[in-house]
Amino acid sequence: MTALTLSTAGAATLRADALVVGVAKGAGSKSGDLVLAPGAEAVDKAFDGKLAAVLETLGASGAEGEVTKLPAPAGLKAPVVIVVGLGTVPDKDDAFDPETLRKAAGSAARALAGSKKAGFALPVTSVEDAGAVAEGALLGAYAFTAYQGGENSLAPKGAKNKGPKLPLAEVALLGTKPRDKAFKAAAERATALVEEINRARDLVNTPPNDLYPESFAAVATAAGKEHGIKVQVLDEKALVKGGFGGLLGVGQGSAHGPRLVKLAYTHPKAEKTLALVGKGITYDSGGISLKPAGHNETMKCDMSGAAAVFAAVVTAARLGLRVNVTGWLALAENMPSGNATRPGDVLRMYSGKTVEVLNTDAEGRLVLADALTRASEENPDAIVDVATLTGAMVLALGNRTFGIMANDDAFRTSIHEIAEEVGEASWPMPLPADLRKGMESPTADIANMGERMGGGLVAGLFLQEFVGEGIAWAHLDIAGPAFHEGAPYGYTPKGGTGSAVRTLVALAEHTAAGDLG
Repeated sequence: MTALTLSTAGAATLRADALVVGVAKGAGSKSGDLVLAPGAEAVDKAFDGKLAAVLETLGASGAEGEVTKLPAPAGLKAPVVIVVGLGTVPDKDDAFDPETLRKAAGSAARALAGSKKAGFALPVTSVEDAGAVAEGALLGAYAFTAYQGGENSLAPKGAKNKGPKLPLAEVALLGTKPRDKAFKAAAERATALVEEINRARDLVNTPPNDLYPESFAAVATAAGKEHGIKVQVLDEKALVKGGFGGLLGVGQGSAHGPRLVKLAYTHPKAEKTLALVGKGITYDSGGISLKPAGHNETMKCDMSGAAAVFAAVVTAARLGLRVNVTGWLALAENMPSGNATRPGDVLRMYSGKTVEVLNTDAEGRLVLADALTRASEENPDAIVDVATLTGAMVLALGNRTFGIMANDDAFRTSIHEIAEEVGEASWPMPLPADLRKGMESPTADIANMGERMGGGLVAGLFLQEFVGEGIAWAHLDIAGPAFHEGAPYGYTPKGGTGSAVRTLVALAEHTAAGDLG
């Protein structure tokens, strides 16, 4: 991954491939004017105080994410200046908010793909700002290249495949205090967090012929050994013995059997335990209720919830958080075959409840139900599940916002506030009791489908049935933001995004600090 350093060098003297500075739109009486952000002083001086005028001549507007490249004048060691827009300048007493800095740093880092080193002189007025710039730059400097750059059999004989352009190799963060413990801690946190987010992105982007339940479990096992996390893998025989009917029912149509993976990070002084449950459908064809044409191509992303949980547990271990964090990865591949579960079949879940399967494409809630029941047996202080669960949530909230449901309003509010704090768009959603009636079954205890309208909320109500009594629980439906099919923006790449990892890690940090009661 891209290296991160805290630099004592000034912008004018730093030897790098490029310098990154910020520019904003003026407000009030200066509306329409370009205002250079703090950190750009040395660069502006090298331009004889005319950097803003040069940018205006080139048509720069200061809009968020806008990137302008300039050849550096004499007086700067770096040959290129990258100017990134920060949006409207804040009130004189307010600094740019962390998410604005995060996005700007990400946009600049993407524009610097192929470069060896860049100095980031964006406005840093606090440790929090430094952490945000570091996160954004490292998140923006991402590329999934595992399947590119090999021999090209279609190229003319003797031709060389140069391979993909690699991400920016080093981010030098200017305007910080490298010897200050708080700044060092912020840099270390950003590095650990983003390394694990990028690992989650890699898992989401890995094609399903290489990532299936057994291979995902192997990745988790290896990470556990590296970071002192206890890992337990239940294979098909163990799932049969334990009565995990949801996982087995979803996975029985595939040549790749299901797995339930438990990752347990413990701290000797922890007073709270947080359980995280992730949907890990490594490929979702819809099963017998086959998805229509055009809906299968990105279904390798249906394990994004499990990837987020995995990344969050490993990050908590790397940061040494004073909280116990247990991750449950409910892994299966949903395929149609002569062995597959049929619409109309009844599954006996790990909880003992029976479920009539009316639609085999509503499979995520089945594997999560087993994992939620198993997680509840350990009586954690709270459970949060994460899943690319419903298209209905995408229709409700769009492609960039995830929904939050919970059995406790205060807990739901806390998670929403934490998500906003770390820059992940989310929205609290209700669990209307009247929608439960639609899942009544004449054959089983409950059906896996209910009313079509409000389908995302129906899924949440189904999951709630499998949460242990008295345990605070929240459900994050990340179906929209987990996989980005459009052009990259800010620090968000095309493909897997690592959605919800920052929220889960921050939740663990708040829990460790005792902020959640």
